[in-house]
Amino acid sequence: MAGLRYAGIVLLVIATTMAITEARTIVVGGSENWRFGYNYTDWTLKNSPFYINDKLVFKFDAPHNVYLLPNLYSYIKCDFRGATLLASAPKGDGKGFEVVLNQWRLYYFASSNDKDCSDGLMKFFAMPLPHWQ
Repeated sequence: MAGLRYAGIVLLVIATTMAITEARTIVVGGSENWRFGYNYTDWTLKNSPFYINDKLVFKFDAPHNVYLLPNLYSYIKCDFRGATLLASAPKGDGKGFEVVLNQWRLYYFASSNDKDCSDGLMKFFAMPLPHWQ
């Protein structure tokens, strides 16, 4: 009986902790920002998981930009047909451009400038998880 009571307390503490988790604001690339030659796949692995309503901040200079790609094929091939331009310079200056991960879905991000996506590793994807409430 004591073991069952202990398990109930542990579950209550976990549920409470998960319920009060707040959305984070995360600078993409950290101190490296959004730039050519930085590995954003590694950065994503080190900074995940992401949660619904987390904010990604893209800070960058011209000529880079931020696109939301429509699907995995576009992401793999760096194919920007059907992609949505989210921000171009000067929106990346200063405090940067903010994207809220407000849905439970895959978000594919990339820069379309020259070889940023294919050779410069300026792409990553994120799948925000729901908060437990």
